[in-house]
Amino acid sequence: MDKKRIIILVIIAALIVVPGLFLLSVYSGAYGHLQNRKELLNYKNATASRVLSAEGDLIGKFFSENRTNITYEQIPAFVIDALIATEDARFYQHSGIDMRSLARVLVKSLFLRDRGSGGGSTITQQLAKNMFGRKSTGIISMPVNKAKEIILARRLERVFSKEDILTLYLNTVSFGENIYGIESAAARFFNRNIGQLKIEESAVLIGMLKATTYYNPRFNPDNALSRRNVVLGQMVKYEYLDPHDGDSLRGLPLKTYYSNIESAGPADYFLVQVKNEAQRLLDDISSVTGKEWDLEKDGLIISTTLNLTLQKSANKAFRDHLALSQRRLSEHYRNPAGNRTLTEITERILRENKLIARADEKRLRTLFGWDGTKTDSLSVRDSIRHALTLLHAGLLAMDPETGAVLTWVGGIDFRTQPYDQITARRQLASVFKPVLYAAALEEGMEPCHYLDNDSIVLSGFDDWSPENFDHSYGGKYSLAGALSKSMNVPTFSLFLEIGFDRVDTLWKKMGFSFPLNNTPALALGTAEASIREIAVAYSTFANGGFLVSPFCITSITASNGVLIYENDFNEPGSGIISERSALLMNAILQKAIMEGTGASLISVYGVNVPLAGKTGTSQNYADAWFAAYNPKMTIVSRVGASSPLIHFNSGAYGSGSALALPLVALTIKQVQSDPAIVSKHIAPFPDLPSELSGALDCPDFREDTFFDRIMDTFRKERTFDRDRARKEEQRIRNIIQRILRRRN
Repeated sequence: MDKKRIIILVIIAALIVVPGLFLLSVYSGAYGHLQNRKELLNYKNATASRVLSAEGDLIGKFFSENRTNITYEQIPAFVIDALIATEDARFYQHSGIDMRSLARVLVKSLFLRDRGSGGGSTITQQLAKNMFGRKSTGIISMPVNKAKEIILARRLERVFSKEDILTLYLNTVSFGENIYGIESAAARFFNRNIGQLKIEESAVLIGMLKATTYYNPRFNPDNALSRRNVVLGQMVKYEYLDPHDGDSLRGLPLKTYYSNIESAGPADYFLVQVKNEAQRLLDDISSVTGKEWDLEKDGLIISTTLNLTLQKSANKAFRDHLALSQRRLSEHYRNPAGNRTLTEITERILRENKLIARADEKRLRTLFGWDGTKTDSLSVRDSIRHALTLLHAGLLAMDPETGAVLTWVGGIDFRTQPYDQITARRQLASVFKPVLYAAALEEGMEPCHYLDNDSIVLSGFDDWSPENFDHSYGGKYSLAGALSKSMNVPTFSLFLEIGFDRVDTLWKKMGFSFPLNNTPALALGTAEASIREIAVAYSTFANGGFLVSPFCITSITASNGVLIYENDFNEPGSGIISERSALLMNAILQKAIMEGTGASLISVYGVNVPLAGKTGTSQNYADAWFAAYNPKMTIVSRVGASSPLIHFNSGAYGSGSALALPLVALTIKQVQSDPAIVSKHIAPFPDLPSELSGALDCPDFREDTFFDRIMDTFRKERTFDRDRARKEEQRIRNIIQRILRRRN
C-alpha cells in the first residue's frame, strides 16, 4: 500500500473515529447531563397562568415565559404543513436526524463555503434546543450543543410520536418579545387564538422562526411579508397548497392586529391585585396541602370578579372625560399666572432633590398623553413640569353584598403611571361627612333633627370659622337637608353635638387605616383615605350595615382542570351600623342625588338607575371625589394631580360634581340599558319600613325661632371643647326656660 493511500485511510478513519469518540464523550455526560427517557416523559413547559373576567374573557397572563400550551387537535392542518414545508420537509421520513440534509449542509458549508446553506437541524433537533437550551463550554460550545441535540433528538423520537413532537415544538418555540408557543404568538400578532388563524397569518408566524426580530411583522413588516411569501412558496413546492391558492395568498397585503396584553390590557392595575391575591391564596393552600404552585409556570386558570363590560365602559369614561379636563388644566398652567406657580413648585423640587445642576439635561422620555403615548427628548425640568400637571384618577366598583370587585381602573396609563390611585390616600373632603352623619344616626338622632347654621368662631384655633360654599348663615338645616346639600356649618354643629369619640369609633369599625385627629376641620373632611376604603364604607350603607372586604378571585383551576380554590361567598361580614341607620343613610343620600350636589348625574348625564351618593371637593380643588351606590353596586371615583398645589381654580372645573362625578356618570350611562349589567348590578332601594316612612318629612331649612335667636346671643363665640360647650348650652337653655316659665 503506497504512502498516499495510507494517508487517505488515516484521514477517513480520523473523520469516523474522532467524531465517534466525541459523540461518545458527549453521550457519557462528559459535557453535561443528557435527559433520559423518564425525564423526557416528565418534561413540562412553563405555562402562563391565564386571568379571566367574570364573563370568561382573557384579560391577562402571569408568566416567566409567555406561553399557552395547546393540544395537537387544536392546531390547524395548514400550520403543521407550513412548519414542515419550511423547516423540515423530510420530517416524517427521518428518526430525528436527517442524514441527507446534514450531509448537504456539511458539503456546502465546509467545502463550498456557502453560509446560506442552512443549519441542517430537524424539527426534533430544534425541539431539543427549545426544551433544554444551550450551554457554553468554551471554544467547542457549538459542536457540543449540536451533538447533544442530535442525541436528544433520537431519544425524543423513541419516546414521543411525530404528533407529540410537533405539538411540543409549537408550544416551546420562541417568537421574540418574550412570547413562547404559537398560541401566544397568534394572540400577540393577530389577536386570535390558533383555531382562528388564516393560512397567510400562520405563514407569517412560521416565517418568524428563522429570525424572530428580523421577520417581526411589527418592527420589520417588509421583511415579514417577504418571508411569509417564502413560506407560502414552500407550501406550494411540497404540494401542501394549490399553486393558484398560493399565488392568491402571496398577493395579499400584510395585516396584523398587535395585542400587547401584559402592558396595555383592559385591566392592568386590577391584574396586580389579582396576582397578589392569588399568591396569598396559593401560599395558604400550600401550607395545608404541601403542594406548591408556581403562578408564572403552572398554567393556572384564575377566574375573577371583574365585569369586563363595566371595565371597558369605565376605561372609555376616563378617555372621554379626562382628556378634556387635562386640556383645561394644561391650558391653565400655560397662562402667566398658572405658569408662575408651576415654575415655583418645579424649582423647589429641583432644589430639594439636588437636581439644579442637571435641570437642563435632556434624554429620551416616554410621555403619556390622551392623544397617545410618545417618546420625546425632554429636560429634567420639563419632565417634572409635565408630571406635575398630569391629572390622575381612579375608579372602583364593587358588589356591596359580597365585596366582589367589578371594576378597577387604578390610573390613566399603567405603563407610564403604574402607581395605583385606588389605594392612594388623599384628603376626603365632603365624602367624609356620611361617616359623621351615620355616627349621629347611630346615637338615635333623626333626619329631621335641626342643626345650627350660625356663624361660629373658634377662639382657641386662631379664630377658625367654618363656611358654607355659598357663604350663607342663619336659620337651621335638618340633618337630612344639611347632608344632602353638603352644608359645612350645620355639619360642624353636628360634630359638636355628638363629639369626636363617636365619630372615631365608627371610623375604626369601618376599617379606615388613617387615624383621625381631633381638630375642628375634621368635620369638613380633612381626614385622609383611599378610594378602596371609601367604597368599603359606603357599601356598609348599601348592604344594611355590614362590613365587607373587596376580593378579586372567584376560583383557581389547575391546567388539568382540577379545582384548586373556590370562593363560596358565604362568609358574612360583621355588623358595623344598625339596619335603621343604613336605611336612613340611603334615603338621605338618594336625596343628595335627586336634589343636592349629585343632581347633575341625572340632569346632565341622563343616568336613570337608582343611586345614592355624595360628592367631595377638597381644599383649593386639589382633589375631586364622587361616591355612589345602590344595593348591588358601589362605585367611587377620585381625580387630582399628584401634588395638591396643582389644581383648578374654580368649582366649574375642579369640584367633585364637575371632575369626579362624570367618570361614574359616563361609566353607568353606557351600561344602564345592558340587561346583563342591570340584572346583576342594579337594584332599587327598599322602601323605608312603616316606622321610618315619615322620617324625612320635614323642610330642609327653617328660619330661626324666637328661642333660637335668644340662644344665639349667648354664643357668639364657641371654643372647641365639647363638654364645656354642651354644658354651656344646656345652662343657657335652662335660664331661658326659667324666664319663659315665669312669664307664663
